[in-house]
Amino acid sequence: MGVAPVIGIACAVVHAQWGPWQQQAAVVAADYIRQVQRAGGVAVVLPPDPLGPDAILDLIDGLMLTGGNDLGSSLYGADPHVEAEDTDHERDRCEAALVRRAIERDIPFLGICRGIQVLNVAYGGTLLQHLPESHGSHDHRRTTGTFEGNDHLVNLEAGSLAAQAAGETTHRVPSHHHQAVDRVGEGLIVTGRSVGDDVAEALEVPGHRFALGVQWHPEADADSGVIAALVEAARQA
Repeated sequence: MGVAPVIGIACAVVHAQWGPWQQQAAVVAADYIRQVQRAGGVAVVLPPDPLGPDAILDLIDGLMLTGGNDLGSSLYGADPHVEAEDTDHERDRCEAALVRRAIERDIPFLGICRGIQVLNVAYGGTLLQHLPESHGSHDHRRTTGTFEGNDHLVNLEAGSLAAQAAGETTHRVPSHHHQAVDRVGEGLIVTGRSVGDDVAEALEVPGHRFALGVQWHPEADADSGVIAALVEAARQA
């Protein structure tokens, strides 16, 4: 198999309970890590870092941005919606810088849920802040705090990176979000949309080896090949 590629997984810093201690902790859901390891990669957790993206990117072969709370709407020049979640402005800034520089350096990149939104905003795009209001749709997060019952179908363009990674052009996905891509960022293309309400579900950056954002959660699908596709791209980088 050769040398295992190192996949950097961006994470959140949250207030957490550790035994008797309550303190700030850098955390990422273990499913992201397990999927990278299952595909033969080495998972490294990346907290927000003020040193800048190159110091981080020099150490990894592939980059993954994960799910989490809403991006701060000030990043795309909007006022926050009344339903907006708490934001982490340091994480927002660091991840936007990471994705731009990773793609400039042609380092394989995968953005998941919040990660596709970071990708879009980093390239000058905007977000729909509350799908039940903009689309009248609750299909993307019917029940908060679980993927159970939050699945739906997406259509992926034949021949797209998204379709190749998913292994099919009609794909059932686990979902948990209330925001989504609105105006598409400069140089990005939409290669997947949800069945029924046409929400953008996959974004790509043409001309790069692997630069993909998906609005769904492949880490929550044991049969998904999307994270494995990132690991393989990093292995070949």
